[in-house]
Amino acid sequence: MKYIYIGILIFLAPLVNAQQQPQWLQFQPKKDIANGKHIVLIAGDEEYRTEESLPMLAKILTHHHGFITTVLFSINPETGLIDPNYQNNIPGMDHLSSADLLIIATRFRELPDHQMKYFDEYLKAGKPIMGFRTATHAFNFEKKPNSPYAKYGYSSKQKGWEGGFGKKILGETWVSHHGNHGSEGTRGLVNGLLQKKNHPLLYGVTNIWGPTDVYTVSSLPADAEVLVWGQTTMGMTAESLGNWEKTIMPIAWTKSYVSESGNKGKVFTTTMGSSIDFLSEDLRRLIVNACYWAVGLKNKSADKNNVDIVGTYHPTKFGLLDFKNGKRPQDLIN
Repeated sequence: MKYIYIGILIFLAPLVNAQQQPQWLQFQPKKDIANGKHIVLIAGDEEYRTEESLPMLAKILTHHHGFITTVLFSINPETGLIDPNYQNNIPGMDHLSSADLLIIATRFRELPDHQMKYFDEYLKAGKPIMGFRTATHAFNFEKKPNSPYAKYGYSSKQKGWEGGFGKKILGETWVSHHGNHGSEGTRGLVNGLLQKKNHPLLYGVTNIWGPTDVYTVSSLPADAEVLVWGQTTMGMTAESLGNWEKTIMPIAWTKSYVSESGNKGKVFTTTMGSSIDFLSEDLRRLIVNACYWAVGLKNKSADKNNVDIVGTYHPTKFGLLDFKNGKRPQDLIN
C-alpha cells in the first residue's frame, strides 16, 4: 500500500505544480506615470490569437500610459497551460471587481457560474467595456440554457437580450464574414476624419489596414457612432486594391448601454482584432485612444499617443489549430 501511495503522489505532482503557477499576467506601471486606472483584458478565442495580442497591448498600456493591466486567458485546468480550445475556464475573473475598464476578445465561451458572476456584476455596475472581433459572439450557452447567464450567449432569444451580450451591449452579434475569409483583408476608412478631427478616439489615426477580413454588421443601435468603416481588399497585403463591388461595413464604433441596475456605461467595439491586425500602428493607437476615452482620462497628446511595441511581438497568423502549445501566462511577459 505504501508504494501505491507514493506512486499517486508522483502522478499528481505535475498537476499540483501546474495549479500553483500564476494563471494570469499583471503589469504594474512606474510610479511617475501611474494613472490609478486598472484595465482587465480577457483573451479566449480559438482563431485570432488573442492570447498573443492582448499581452502586447497590455504592456503598451502599462509601460507607455500608466495603466495597471491584468490579462486573463483560457486555461486548461489539468495542465495549467493556455489552451484557447478549452472554453470553460478563465481564471482570475475576480479581477473585474477592481477593474475600471474591461477589454474582451473571447469567442463562444461557456464559463462556470462562479466566473461569470464577476462579469455580470461588472456590467450591472455600468462600467466601460471594449470588445474586439469575436466578442460579438463572446459566449455560447446553448448547452446550458438554464444558466442564470444564458442571456449573454450569442444566440440568446431571451426578451430584451436577443442576440446576447454582443447585440445588447456591443451593438452586434455574430452575422457572417463580409470579406472572403483568408483571402481578403480590411482597409479602415476613417469616418469623416476632417469633420471629426477632434474626436478623442481618432487622434493620430489616419491609416488602418489588417489582413483579417471584414465582418458583416447587419444593424447598429441608434446611438452608435461609427468612427471607422471597413473596405474589403482584393488580397491580404497593405498594397491590395479595395473591392468596391462590396459595400463597406462599420468596423469601429462607440455606443452606450444601460445595465439592469440602471447604470449607464460606455462601449467601444471593433470587428478587427486578430493578432496580425495589431501590427497596424494606427489600429493600436485607436485602441489606446479608446482606453483614455472609456475611463475618462485626457489623452497625453492631442496628436499621437505612443503605441510602440514593448519587448518582442511576432504574432501568429489566424487559424483554428495554430496556437502555440505549451505556453503558460508567464511565458508571455517579454
